[in-house]
Amino acid sequence: MLLSSQTNRYAHQLIEARNKGKPMAPLTSRAPLSITDAYEIAKTIADIRIANGEVMVGRKVGFANTKYQARHGLVSHEATPTWSPLFDSTVRYVEDNHGVQSLAGALQPRIQPEIVFKLGATPDPHASVHGLTDCIEWMAHGLEIVTCPYPDWRFEIADAIAAFGLHGALLIGEPKSLSQASRNHLMQVLADSSVSLSRSDGDEFTLCAAGFGSDVMGSPVYALKRLHRMLASNPQFPPLAAGEIVCTGAWAEAFPLAPGQTWVTAFSGVSLPGLSISFV
Repeated sequence: MLLSSQTNRYAHQLIEARNKGKPMAPLTSRAPLSITDAYEIAKTIADIRIANGEVMVGRKVGFANTKYQARHGLVSHEATPTWSPLFDSTVRYVEDNHGVQSLAGALQPRIQPEIVFKLGATPDPHASVHGLTDCIEWMAHGLEIVTCPYPDWRFEIADAIAAFGLHGALLIGEPKSLSQASRNHLMQVLADSSVSLSRSDGDEFTLCAAGFGSDVMGSPVYALKRLHRMLASNPQFPPLAAGEIVCTGAWAEAFPLAPGQTWVTAFSGVSLPGLSISFV
């Protein structure tokens, strides 16, 4: 276990790398770093951000896509999926599903499509999957910009957890309120749905990735359930509560981003509008 002084040192180094857009060597390249140590660093960073006036608005689930895990040898990794807090400074709602996003200062930015839930009620500590879906007020499409301070995106899972969960920004489209009937079928509807991710090349768009909701632990609803269970076993962090948003995991592998590009998504199987985001 890391000494508190080392935990604080790593936390401030990661904050500095993020604020200054400065790469750094993975923490695990210096000395062994356990998953418990990584979450303690993440907790220290969260405490610093809250002390500086940022407001935690939810959580994100990371490394939840089973196809991505298989491709990168993470299927049996005990630490996946991961989770990290979301703050108001990096979450924004996109008006009319079209927006412009700056990449200034972003380290090695990539883009990935996700589904976002907002909780309208606090889940019971022992809530079932259906109990959790009953707590969902709305869902929306989100595009997450993931960033990485480690050169060439090379890291261990513990490095990713410590480094803000690799979260850079979350752009959320038009929310869709859920009726009780839609909640009852939400798990299967999302599992059977698909999304495409395309990049503009002049006047045309190139399909870069596509994925199914079933790639996210069987369904994004299962990712929510896993998050709820992970938080229950980490009492140093607050449990899920009404009003929080939850970014449930990537439907497709993240693609590199650059200023001047426009990215567009489209869904099939679920009545959610896609997003169109231009990057500067």
